[in-house]
Amino acid sequence: MSENVVKIIRWVFSPENVCALVLCLIILAVVIFTADTTPLWIYQGF
Repeated sequence: MSENVVKIIRWVFSPENVCALVLCLIILAVVIFTADTTPLWIYQGF
């Protein structure tokens, strides 16, 4: 059973999955930190 757990852990933390996770966290952080600032160019026509 422990061999299966090790295989699953290695599959979850493969380099591709780690890169995808880091990219998602960076995008999420950018969205969170820029959500409170209103872009002024949207309201220029009004």
